[in-house]
Amino acid sequence: MFTSQTSSFQDSIDVEERDDFDSEEIAGYSQKIQLNCYYTIYLYQGTSLTLIDSSLPTEAEPELRTYISRRLSKGALLGGMGNIAMVELSIPEQAVGCYCCLLEQERSPEQPDADGNGYVICFMGGSEKGLNLYPLQLDKYVQGLHSSLQTPELQNLETEVRPYLSRWYEESVMHIHRVVQLVQGNISFLLHAALSHTPVEVINSDEKTKADVSRFIKAASLQGLSQQDTTAASLCKAITEDTHSDLVIDCATSPPTITNPVSNRFCDDWIQAFLNAAERCNPFLLRQILENFKLKAIQDMNSLKRYVRQAEMSHYALFRCCQFLQGCGNGDVLLQNARAEHSDLPEACSIITVLEEFLREQAQAQA
Repeated sequence: MFTSQTSSFQDSIDVEERDDFDSEEIAGYSQKIQLNCYYTIYLYQGTSLTLIDSSLPTEAEPELRTYISRRLSKGALLGGMGNIAMVELSIPEQAVGCYCCLLEQERSPEQPDADGNGYVICFMGGSEKGLNLYPLQLDKYVQGLHSSLQTPELQNLETEVRPYLSRWYEESVMHIHRVVQLVQGNISFLLHAALSHTPVEVINSDEKTKADVSRFIKAASLQGLSQQDTTAASLCKAITEDTHSDLVIDCATSPPTITNPVSNRFCDDWIQAFLNAAERCNPFLLRQILENFKLKAIQDMNSLKRYVRQAEMSHYALFRCCQFLQGCGNGDVLLQNARAEHSDLPEACSIITVLEEFLREQAQAQA
């Protein structure tokens, strides 16, 4: 049983050996890389596209415009919702992931038929699969530009619009990389805090660092992914009522000082994967590793729930529960979530109490 668990866990960490990426992408992940990133913004009126600004080479922009025109003619770009695909352009990469979004203008009484007019914004960099790891972040970033596009004739192009577009990769994609670089081997404490819903406070830092850490915790959290919507709320309430202390990251020192650090073997086992990916400077790989981390945690949670249901009718199943918790290295978090989810089921709570006592005895024996 432990052999299969270890094999499954190792498959989750070894992203380079999985089929999530093609051979060219994997080759790129094996070394430190510097991705080229581009942006383009068009004015869209009726059926015509007018270039406003672009960081693409001169010869590549008309190729992108042709591609966007085809997408618009097919109705493939919906207002406010990005579309991601691979495009071939006259750039060093030849083929690049391209995110496109249509920001529609609000219709005015003077132009009741202006539906569909607006701006088409394109971000290019990495691969299609890479950008597909950040769809919500890119959508949100584009929406942040909406107010700046209300200025007549875009008189704020150089002061607001262009600088904002130029930062898309840094703001929407690189935050996970910055957090791993910040805390280094202490990343396991943040992973554990995210899984256990422990509040995280960042002190003596700028607002950007605080926002990065907050976004990392949100990305690593399983909130919203549970089979029962009430689980996250129940768990947050349980954490509030418990004696858990906030995880504090003090950036007055380098590296930052961590107060109230808590981790477990499961989170510790992911440290090297995050550090290796951060060293290669590829945020797409980091995001994939984070998604694999969450997937493995969800799989283990589902396994524990199955074992708990079986343990209500079988002592052998209870023994298997104990074996599973001992082998997975994430027993404290799994039981915490299980107790919140089964709070209204007395028999399940009794089983969980027995399992919690088992883990405490194991911890005391090892100490």
